[in-house]
Amino acid sequence: MKVPINNIGGKIVKDNETYLLKDNNHLKKLIVSSTLLKPGKETRGHSHEGQEEVYFFERGYGEMVLGNETFEVKGGDVVLIPDGMFHKVKNKYIRPLYFVCVFDGKRYE
Repeated sequence: MKVPINNIGGKIVKDNETYLLKDNNHLKKLIVSSTLLKPGKETRGHSHEGQEEVYFFERGYGEMVLGNETFEVKGGDVVLIPDGMFHKVKNKYIRPLYFVCVFDGKRYE
């Protein structure tokens, strides 16, 4: 199945003043999730024991906190998140930051 990165489809999980979050669960073992992070907002930050993730930044600019490290991210960047590592995304800019995340679907079981 082919889906465009800027609209992966799926079910809206959250739509609030911080972000629009969609989960595409067409695969059996992986979830593909998209986040449109609004200007000046940030994700809550979290970690998943026993879970790795990959974030694909498609457009916009922001900051990523990965463990004790903070670095800039922009469209075209890919961030690999190791098992159990704390991560958080911040959008300190005036335009939305859009990224797609891939993770193990067992997290929702």
